[in-house]
Parts: sequence; structure tokens; C-alpha cells
Amino acid sequence: MRRSLEVVFCSIVMALPVSVVGAQMQMPMDPNMPGMQHDMPGMQHGNTSTPQGKPAVVAPQNHENGLLQEPENPEHKTGSNLPAPELLKDVATHPPMALADFEALADANNPTLKQANAFVRRSQEQARQARLYPNPSVGYQGEQIRGGSYGGGEQGGFVQQTVVLGGKLGLRRGIYEQQKRSDQIGVEEQTYRVHGDVQQAFYDALTAQATVQLRQRLLGVSLDAMETVHQLANVGQADAPDILQTEVEAEQAKVDYVTAQRHYLQTFRTLSALAGKGELPVSPLQGELEKTPGLNAEQMVDSIVADSPTIKRAQQEAAVAQARLKDAKRESVPDLQLRAGEQYNGEHVRENPTKAAGAQSFASAGINIPLWNRNQGNVGAAKAEIERAEQDVARAQLSLRQQAAPLAQSYLSAQFEADRYKTQLIPRAARAYELYLKKYQNMAQAYPQVLVSQRTLFQLQISYLMALHDVWRSAIALQNYTLTGGLDTPMSSGSSTTTINLPNTGGAPE
Repeated sequence: MRRSLEVVFCSIVMALPVSVVGAQMQMPMDPNMPGMQHDMPGMQHGNTSTPQGKPAVVAPQNHENGLLQEPENPEHKTGSNLPAPELLKDVATHPPMALADFEALADANNPTLKQANAFVRRSQEQARQARLYPNPSVGYQGEQIRGGSYGGGEQGGFVQQTVVLGGKLGLRRGIYEQQKRSDQIGVEEQTYRVHGDVQQAFYDALTAQATVQLRQRLLGVSLDAMETVHQLANVGQADAPDILQTEVEAEQAKVDYVTAQRHYLQTFRTLSALAGKGELPVSPLQGELEKTPGLNAEQMVDSIVADSPTIKRAQQEAAVAQARLKDAKRESVPDLQLRAGEQYNGEHVRENPTKAAGAQSFASAGINIPLWNRNQGNVGAAKAEIERAEQDVARAQLSLRQQAAPLAQSYLSAQFEADRYKTQLIPRAARAYELYLKKYQNMAQAYPQVLVSQRTLFQLQISYLMALHDVWRSAIALQNYTLTGGLDTPMSSGSSTTTINLPNTGGAPE
């Protein structure tokens, strides 16, 4: 290949982005886009274009033996040479969206957050129901009723009330108040799950968008190279292998470009679903992929174990179990049953056989004697539940440490990898590409080696993006206490029962 290829191949070095501002994405991309220019160390760029902007076709000496190995008809192009589909051509018509936009959408529309808040309201209403006093009873009472000529008997009405003793109503309510606190922690936990998944999906999509931009630039370079090789073949300065190889590179670039576009569409749809707006039109993203968060990863592991909502909720579940034990111990206290009424006694009095006894009152009071059933089984079960809940706190702490420790190492590894790509690997690969290109221009290097160095440089740029992506994923997981499942059904510490302290149960518990 000749000096005319220097403009074509060197342009890839200038086009490879290391700082991505996604909101500037255009289809096709503007080469002057912010974040798309980056001069690689050791690269000098010459101007070998014609006044019309086309690469100049220069005809220097032939290869080392002075002859083309296999001349190729410059008019012949293998395959159909169809253009790559532009799947994102309408994306730039929509306003750019930042991470904060998706988090706001998720807070307002993600159904799991609404479910978690519904659990809080349910526990609040269950607590209100549990403390309601038993309803009184009224009725008719008749005794010794005789008919015919005898008459007599006693008939009247009564009022009956159960008086709950031992503060049991307050203890029953306390169970659901503690359950409500657990569900409030559940809202916080689910918020971290949703925000964590939204953030992960956003940087997945931002990386995919940056990859589309890289693949598009490579496609442009590959197409330019193919056209230049055919021009060189027209003046007898390109071999058939050179032509075929550039055609292969161009077709592969088309495949990679279309794949990158489809991957962006996929990641954006995942992001919009987590935000609760699955029908959201595909838009460009605005974010700084290179501006990774600086974390003390190992210290964060201890912070996660100590402060995670998962741990707080497990501790609150132990408090719920304690409330159930207090209630179970007090349930053996009997309730007082009061009954009073007024009735008419039709029995004739002895002093005046023609006169009835008339109105009279009655009253009764009683309690159950906790002789056989002192709720001892439920008390024992509540004690076992406390032990289970306390062990669940320890289990959750160990589980979180098990999840967070590898994430901390992954974060540190990805951060180191990204730094080495940026400061060591990419500059060296750029310099190697420059040297191979110069050697080829001087007939001291075969053309395939130029392609190998070009591929190596481009692949390092892709690997750099993937390393940045891994830094973000690990950092986001650590910042959100390793919580995931933004569309998983949230869990409640209580049950969905609607039979708590029913009106006809006399104030008995569920």
C-alpha cells in the first residue's frame, strides 16, 4: 500500500474515542464530535489528500521483488458490496437522556416500588385493625315462660361486653407496627435494587453507544481503504490478495457495525423497562464513561456488611419476632366477660296474687381460668422464631461479605486494566501501527502486518471500553449494597391476611 493509505489508516487512530459524550451521537457520526478526537502518542498525521478531499493515489516502487504477485482487475469487486443498514438513523432526532432522567422515571413508574409502598400501607392498616376493641353484644333473654291461664315467666334484654385485659390489644398492634418498620426498610431496599439496576443498564447502554461510534468509524476507514486499494490496482500497484483482504475487512466492519447497533437497541430497551417506561423511544445517552467513580473498595465491603438495608431488615425481623413473643406470653391473661340486662318478671307476688313482680335487673361477670391452655406452645414457637431471626442476621452478613468481596476485587482489577489500556497499551499499539505503516510505504513490510497492527489497535480500544464498563458495573454494585432485582417482586415480612381481629371474634388475635 502507498502513502495514500496513510490518511486512510491513520484516521482510525484519531477517530477512536476514549471520552464518550453520548448525547452527541449522530447517525452518521460527525468526526468533529466532542469526545471523538484523541491523538495517540507518537503519531504524526500528514496531508496526502487531493483538493477534492480524496486520498491521493501514489505509485511508488513495487514490492521487494519489483513485481505484483497476482494482478487483479480493478473493476472487479467480490460480492455484492451492499451498504450496512443504519438502524439508529432516527435516534439523533430525540433529545439526549442522562442517568438522572432514568432514575426519576423509575421512581415514578417502576411497579416494584409501588408494591413495596403498598406493603407499608397494608401493615399500617393491619396494626389499626389489631387494636380495635371487641364489639358489644345485645340480645333477648327469656326464662320460665308459661302460657295459658298461668302466665308468668321472665323476659327482657341484655348487653354483653368483653373487656380485654393484660394490654393484649396494644401488644397485638405492636407486632404490626414492627412489621410496618420492616416494610419501610423494604422500600429503601427495593429503591437500591431499582436504582442499581437502572444505573447498571444505563452504563451498559452507554458502552454500547460508544461501541457503535467506534464501529462506525472503523467502517468508514475500511471502506476508504477498499476504494484506495482498487485505485492502486488500477495503476498496477496492488495485488489481488491486497484487494481481497480489504474487501473482507470492509464486510467484517459492516457486520460488526450492525451488531453494535442492535446491541445498543437491546440495552436501551432493557434500560427503559427498568425505568417503568418500556415504550420509551430510543434516544441518545449523555454520560461520561471515562469518569469512573473512585472508591475505597475494600473499605466498602465492611460498610456494606454494617449498613446494608438487607441487614437492617433482618435485624428488624428479629424485632418483629420479639414483639410476637411478648404477645404470646400475654395471651394467657383471661378476658373479663360482663353481662347486664333488664327484664320483666310476670310471676305473681305472694302478697298480691293478682299483681306481677314486674321489672327486675340482672348482671354477671366471668373470666376463663388458664388451667390447661396457657399458650405455652405458641410461646415456645415464638422463642424459636427469635433464634431463627437472629441467625438470619448472621447469615445475611456472611452472604453480603461473600458477594461484596469479589466485587471489590473486580473493581480494582478493572480499574487497573482500564488505566493500563489508556496509558500503556493503546499508545504502544498506536506507535506500532505507525511504524508498520511507514515500513510498508518503504516496501520493507508486508501489507497483512499493517492490517494486523490496525486490528490490534482497534481491539485495544474496544477492550478499553469494556474495562471501563466493568469498572462501572462493579462500582455500582458496591454503591448499591450488591442489591439487584429491579423488576423482581418485593417481599414483605407480614402476610396478606384480612382476618385479623374480625368483628365477631370478640377481640381474639388472628
